[in-house]
Amino acid sequence: MAMKLIDEAMIAGARQVQACQLMGIDARTLRRWQKQLLASQEVQDQRKTAAAGRVPANKLSETEKERIIEVCNLPEYKSLPPSQIVPMLADKGEYIVSESSFYRILSAVNQVNRRGRAQMPKNSMKPKGYNATGPNQVWSWDISVPQQAAGEMRDYGPSSSACRCW
Repeated sequence: MAMKLIDEAMIAGARQVQACQLMGIDARTLRRWQKQLLASQEVQDQRKTAAAGRVPANKLSETEKERIIEVCNLPEYKSLPPSQIVPMLADKGEYIVSESSFYRILSAVNQVNRRGRAQMPKNSMKPKGYNATGPNQVWSWDISVPQQAAGEMRDYGPSSSACRCW
């Protein structure tokens, strides 16, 4: 679609670079697409196929991954999350990998869960909301502390939520 529009603009007298800028692509990208179209009669995105064979230089080896799992399963660390294990290791002068790498590797072996005696958070019910459309319809205890003059005393008893006059 973009190639057709650029071709139409060039037939009408526009320069290729200006037509490409208007479409938001680089002129070199257009030339690459045209070259691919001539070669295979089909334009394809080759970034995924080119990246499939590459291996990152800093990818962890299997022995490093096993070392991380071994450290996490040691008795002194087995009840701690990686957010506490990494600083404890750093205090000892030992750095294996980052905290996020700990989490990623533990999740790959299904060991990311609540460690130790920590309990699951409890779902608490949201309190029922009330809507006051006039005075004296909804009463509640107001525990906010308003600005007071020196020595002034106030009664913090029940108050109407419709009337907030201090």
